Amino acid sequence: MNNLIHHIRCCLSRHCRLSRLKYEWLLLLPLSGCIGEDKLPNTPQGNFDALWTLIDERYCFLDYKQIDWDAVRRQYQPLITPSMSNDGLFEVLGNMLAELRDGHVNLYNSSNTARYWDWYLDYPRNFDESIVEHYLGREYRIAGGLKYTILDDNVGYVYYGSFSDAIGNGNIDQMLLYLAPCNGLIIDVRNNGGGNLTNANLLAARFTNVKVLTGYIQHKTGKGHNDFSKPVALYLEPSNSIRWQKKVAVLTNRHSYSATNDFVNSMRYLPQVTLMGDRTGGGAGLPFSSELPNGWGVRFSASPHLDAEMQQIEFGIDPDVKVDMTDTDKERQADTIIETARQLLRNP
Repeated sequence: MNNLIHHIRCCLSRHCRLSRLKYEWLLLLPLSGCIGEDKLPNTPQGNFDALWTLIDERYCFLDYKQIDWDAVRRQYQPLITPSMSNDGLFEVLGNMLAELRDGHVNLYNSSNTARYWDWYLDYPRNFDESIVEHYLGREYRIAGGLKYTILDDNVGYVYYGSFSDAIGNGNIDQMLLYLAPCNGLIIDVRNNGGGNLTNANLLAARFTNVKVLTGYIQHKTGKGHNDFSKPVALYLEPSNSIRWQKKVAVLTNRHSYSATNDFVNSMRYLPQVTLMGDRTGGGAGLPFSSELPNGWGVRFSASPHLDAEMQQIEFGIDPDVKVDMTDTDKERQADTIIETARQLLRNP
């Protein structure tokens, strides 16, 4: 049980992505279901069994993604041999985890991290950093992780590249005061792979004057694939500081993931906000960490986050206005998605 408490604390400190409402359930996991309670031997087969069982009992999207985890075991079991090398075992286990199609699932040791990237690699990039720098220019301002400027048509532009980059209320106050004369505001979270959910909530809270239902969260209550708690409502509370009252365009692409997916989900329930660009990458499973008998770390989605209609958002959120970058625009150093947003915000 001490190991479970250690893993919980590591998960909370490492990802730092959870509001109080989202992580209190971790402390209420059934004591009889402690991970690692029935220890398996530190052998290739023992580590394979430990990983397969951990996912079978704790991963939260097996049924939603229609993954036949028993069939996956039958597929990968023949590849396990008593004398296989650590590198060989790592490859097999990493490939098995890739069957989950989840960017929150990782296997890691001191030399490598197995990861799944196809949630964005198989889609148009819809982002060019050099073109974004062209819009920001050389005189843009920086407030924590926020880069912002006023474009020549009096539209405010903010780029936030990672919710792991800290922001505080003072940063947001100064940014909104500077951008106050603008007719509208672009918030660009393309290629933002996530990070600290607190930062996402701090920013989203500046765009609502009322408490808004944005979704629900569940957690596993047993070993069955559908053993979940009753959904708990999640709300976006308005900030008690400066709040933006004009139109907003939030720009997204497939690399908008994890905490960014959560931010986009909150913003889409606000009436003055329009989502533009491509579908987000998803990543709605609350990550949890554990350990195999050989000490390798495992991270996986343990708790599903649903939207306000109780629909899954693990595979991403569609924009209100679908826009792809065009080669013609890129050749002239223009961003099709930014230009479409500017046109929307210029119109009354």
